[in-house]
Amino acid sequence: MYLYLVQHGKAMDKEANPERPLSDEGRADVRKMASFISGIEVARIIESGKLRATETAEIIGNSLGKGTEKGEHLSPLDNPGEWVGKLNEVSDNTMLVGHLPHLGKLASLLLVGAPEVDVVKFSPGGVLCLERNEGENNGWTVQWMVVPDLLK
Repeated sequence: MYLYLVQHGKAMDKEANPERPLSDEGRADVRKMASFISGIEVARIIESGKLRATETAEIIGNSLGKGTEKGEHLSPLDNPGEWVGKLNEVSDNTMLVGHLPHLGKLASLLLVGAPEVDVVKFSPGGVLCLERNEGENNGWTVQWMVVPDLLK
């Protein structure tokens, strides 16, 4: 199973728009990323419900031909441990679209068992692909990570 962790694209400042939709730059970055990853297969795209994550998920979902759904426990300060149990019951490739610090803590928890250890540096609009190892150790490994600045 592959797990794709996606940080929402760059958002507008809270002062400019309290709902914090994607900025023009954020929208462009997410479109580039969506085009780049258009060949991956996911069963579900789950997003936090915050506007910037919803817009990010919709752009990627349109590129992948998938709908999106609002999920729980994906907000910036939510406990990443909530997803560890859920992911143990999932066998299909899944994409989570959310926020920092939650995504960083979730990645660290899955990879090294400690959410407080910084293992991965996310970037707005970036995608981290983790693979669950089946068998004895049943842990997770990093397969790849792409950030918008790498794409032209």
